[in-house]
Amino acid sequence: MPTFTAPDGTLLAHHQSGEGAPLVVLPGGPMRASAYLGGLGGLSAHRRLIRLDLRGTGESAVPDDPATYRCDRLVDDVEALRAHLGLERMDVLAHSAGGSLAMLYAARYPQRVARLALVTATPWALGLPASSEDRLAAARLRKDEPWFKEAFPVFQDWLRDEADFDPVFAPFFYGRWDDAAREHDARADEECNDAAADVYGSAGAYDPPATRAALARVTAPVLVLAGELDGGPRPDLARRTADAFPNAEFAVQPGAGHYPWLDDPEWFVGRLAAFLDTDPA
Repeated sequence: MPTFTAPDGTLLAHHQSGEGAPLVVLPGGPMRASAYLGGLGGLSAHRRLIRLDLRGTGESAVPDDPATYRCDRLVDDVEALRAHLGLERMDVLAHSAGGSLAMLYAARYPQRVARLALVTATPWALGLPASSEDRLAAARLRKDEPWFKEAFPVFQDWLRDEADFDPVFAPFFYGRWDDAAREHDARADEECNDAAADVYGSAGAYDPPATRAALARVTAPVLVLAGELDGGPRPDLARRTADAFPNAEFAVQPGAGHYPWLDDPEWFVGRLAAFLDTDPA
């Protein structure tokens, strides 16, 4: 397991798999160990995936200062990984909450980003959170599923802060609630650092106007990929993320939820591979 040292001395780990040009992968959660990303549905057959375990997650060390879990502070870790890999510019893929980290990185280091893929990315960095109404609207698309009747009321209560997270509504996060999705979901608790997640988006993490101004100058190609059935973000919200970049393309994966590489690996890998083969700016 390769490791490197962050600017504050924290020992960080990354995991490599696959062949080809490197693709740095930033996990979501927030603050979920990168193991859940696996080979991204077979994308590792096209690229050498370099999955970063953010500080305090997976095989990376817990920092001395918990304040460094904040999203804007984690930008330094991503830049340290680039330097450790010896890359002048790098392709980056970010999932979910990791999308905000990737946006902050691109805003601060635009010259270091060759291509950027934002997969069902949560655009907190742009001041665009997914609302409860967004999530419920997406959930209602699943009304014909056999588990909907039991799951929907509990999901509503959770969104109203009237109940804790309950595994009964996990199916809303997947386009297909099959054995692969169940196995993937069962690992979530052991992969997450909940205390770090509370700090990730805490006060001061984001400055949307400054980030928007900086991203408007990013010339690298950007792909924003949404899942048709995902509630956070819904496709309309994801499209607004694409609008923040001057050289972005937007795609919606049919029938996909928040983890599109599980729902239709062939579609996902084909779309990502095609994008990553485009000429960088």
